[in-house]
Amino acid sequence: MCLIAIAWQAHPGFPLVVAANRDEWRDRPAAPARWWDDHPQLLAGRDLQAGGTWMGVTRGGRFAAVTNFRDPSERRSTALSRGALVAQFLLGSEAPAAYLAGLASRAAQYNGFNLLVGDGRALLYFGSREGGVRPVEPGVHALSNHLLDEPWPKVTKAREAMRAGVADGDAPLFDMLSDATPAPDHALPDTGVGLERERWLSPILIKGDTYGTRASTILRVASDGRVRFEERTRDATGAVTATAAFEFDFTR
Repeated sequence: MCLIAIAWQAHPGFPLVVAANRDEWRDRPAAPARWWDDHPQLLAGRDLQAGGTWMGVTRGGRFAAVTNFRDPSERRSTALSRGALVAQFLLGSEAPAAYLAGLASRAAQYNGFNLLVGDGRALLYFGSREGGVRPVEPGVHALSNHLLDEPWPKVTKAREAMRAGVADGDAPLFDMLSDATPAPDHALPDTGVGLERERWLSPILIKGDTYGTRASTILRVASDGRVRFEERTRDATGAVTATAAFEFDFTR
């Protein structure tokens, strides 16, 4: 994922709401969200190149999602796939704190990343650039390709939309995920990719023939354990080409 807005214990009826866009190279093969054949307790899309995923949830109440940390000077072609970090947590049984404590010693095997993991009782964040584990405080947060809640324009927009729409159904959140408005130049971050690319990457929804937003996903967990997960696949113009929706109950 390259944008994640998350409401954690911010509403009594919905302890967890996530709205996220996955930005990726369009030639990287991937399967849309579904229950995995080899791990039927796991609901997620799947990276068919490396086998991991960018965001998923399990019937037992585990959740995880990852974004990359944008720093082209540190990118290594030999690094391990960051999608494995999500799948490893979702398919494991360790508590979030224990999983991230073990990850800290091997984080350098991956290109820069931000990882969110939770089990319904705790939600934790690990940023490889920071190198430490910290709890996600109750409230509304957003994450892109820098640190959690870094005030990039798209991050600020996403937090505001989540704060306003956490209890209003999925439509306003999908509207937010469909916002292709670029940020003004004065508000752009400088991540080392040049001004033109910063402009192109600044919207919540990124359009492009070779790279861009390939899926928009909303996960909504109700206080009674009812879960709704909807993923909308997008083409190079940003248009929705397919939808996959699932409803189920967490089992503890």
